[in-house]
Amino acid sequence: MHIHPAIRHDPAPDHPGWMTWDVTGPERFNNSIGRLLVRRGDDGRDWCRMFPAQPHSNLGNKVHGGALMTFVDMALYAGGAMAGANVAMAVTLDCSVQFLDAGELGEPLDAEVELLRETGRLVFVRGRLLQGDRLVASFSASLRKAVLPR
Repeated sequence: MHIHPAIRHDPAPDHPGWMTWDVTGPERFNNSIGRLLVRRGDDGRDWCRMFPAQPHSNLGNKVHGGALMTFVDMALYAGGAMAGANVAMAVTLDCSVQFLDAGELGEPLDAEVELLRETGRLVFVRGRLLQGDRLVASFSASLRKAVLPR
């Protein structure tokens, strides 16, 4: 698994089977999502979880679309890394999100992430955002791995 050194990845004692995915160090935009957990799936899919709260809300008191898109973007990397893809320093090339239902505050929101393919420079991912059995959004994206100096 390729995890960036600034990510703290430890067992989450209050969520058996889940691991933390905490960005450490100076304040970063990633922290706007709040607590993020990850776990490996049994079927080749990986899972990321956020906990929507009032700071993630829109004027309708639902999860703001921008918060959903931020969570999707973070799930691309966390889920991709959990699947073994080398995405630690990748950048998002494109991301398509289809909003299908409103996200509720106070209920965990899960991203089911599937690594479709990894090449020398690209990673292709798709997934779904779920609250319980309710489908909130679907997404697909491609990432470009960092080209590091030799």
